Amino acid sequence: MGRLREIVFESRTAPALARFWAAALDGYAVRPYDQAEINRLAALGLTPETDPVVLVDGPGPSLCFHQVPTRDYTNNRVHLDIAAADRAAEVRRLLTLGARVQREVDGYTVMVDPEGNQFCVVVQRPS
Repeated sequence: MGRLREIVFESRTAPALARFWAAALDGYAVRPYDQAEINRLAALGLTPETDPVVLVDGPGPSLCFHQVPTRDYTNNRVHLDIAAADRAAEVRRLLTLGARVQREVDGYTVMVDPEGNQFCVVVQRPS
């Protein structure tokens, strides 16, 4: 049986979107670049700021941001739910990171990240 390895986002600008999600999710960070990876990118004429594939690691599955400049962005290809004890406070925090509210629904808020990918902020269930 397969296991979830990572969640892949198609994006216009992989590094910027990866930084957004690393800041949006508790315990997540952009995967650090070691010297070998920096050298590999340099050989391709790239840097970590122009890397077309950026990984974000955390306590759950890794998130992979893959730059696809020709993608049709009218249809969302990934959807995440973010659980928060205080939904309103979390929505406000995400707004400061560049997200936008698309609509409020009973029990959750539909938002979009800086590139228009939808996600929801939901009330965290008691453990």
